[in-house]
Amino acid sequence: MQITSIIAIYALMWVMSAFLLLPFGVKTHEEAGLPKIDGQADSAPANFRPGRLALRATLLAALATAFFVVNYTQGWITAEDINLLGNAPPPEGSSGS
Repeated sequence: MQITSIIAIYALMWVMSAFLLLPFGVKTHEEAGLPKIDGQADSAPANFRPGRLALRATLLAALATAFFVVNYTQGWITAEDINLLGNAPPPEGSSGS
């Protein structure tokens, strides 16, 4: 696997990890006991920390990318393993094309 492919996979894993981790550890102003600003949404976070989110996403993406690369080289899970149709015969009446 080329390094450019690994970097691209890491970037995709990072974005996916960031979105996955976004709702964890965030409290609203009501939950934190802080006053709301006029016009503020009820669901607006009171303690959003983008640096902490980026660090957690970086760690999770590094682990996921490492697992992906090792799986790619070792062949633990292949496309044949996740083939949902299995070895099912083609439907009757089809010409096979």
